[in-house]
Amino acid sequence: MFNTAISVRARLTTTPAPGLTMARLLTNFLIFQGCWLACVLSGAAGAPWLGIAAVGLAVTLHLWGATRPLVELALLSTVGLIGAVWDGLLSGFGWLVYPSGHFMDWIAPSWIIAMWIGFATTLNVSMRWLRRRYATAFFFGLVGGPLAFVAGARLGGVAFPDPVIALSAIAAGWSAITPMMIWLASQLDGFAPPDDAGATTARPASAEAS
Repeated sequence: MFNTAISVRARLTTTPAPGLTMARLLTNFLIFQGCWLACVLSGAAGAPWLGIAAVGLAVTLHLWGATRPLVELALLSTVGLIGAVWDGLLSGFGWLVYPSGHFMDWIAPSWIIAMWIGFATTLNVSMRWLRRRYATAFFFGLVGGPLAFVAGARLGGVAFPDPVIALSAIAAGWSAITPMMIWLASQLDGFAPPDDAGATTARPASAEAS
């Protein structure tokens, strides 16, 4: 799940959030790339907990910087659930073979779920430029999804018994899931201004006062 450099360079012309400077966008982008690599390498090495720990640290830092951490946590959890089911289906049908991290049939390996959660940390930050650009998000998923899996396969993180079927399913799934996640992030925007009365749910009054 590579997050391409365009997500950092693009102007945030849609629904800008305070504090999202270029330095912060770049940091968010690089942290996710590090988490992606940590998950793939640790999964390939049979030590998935290392990648999970890296994502856990990244999520902690991410939520610390959010204006609405509970809302952002809801986004991360929802995306993690989507990933657990989607990648679990691909694995269950035998189209993807992962080397480690399995804990339940038809559910994605633990480090893959962690990777999805790490990816979710980009949705309201370095990938915020995709907000309301659903056609672009469609093509982003259509191309970026398979490319990321090919890169992961070269690092030993996944194998394709039938590459044509596997990559076709990945492209179809990611072309649909990416716009859905972009929309979901707009509804669960943990980086919106605190006084924004838009679609996201504000913090409880007790949390705002603390």
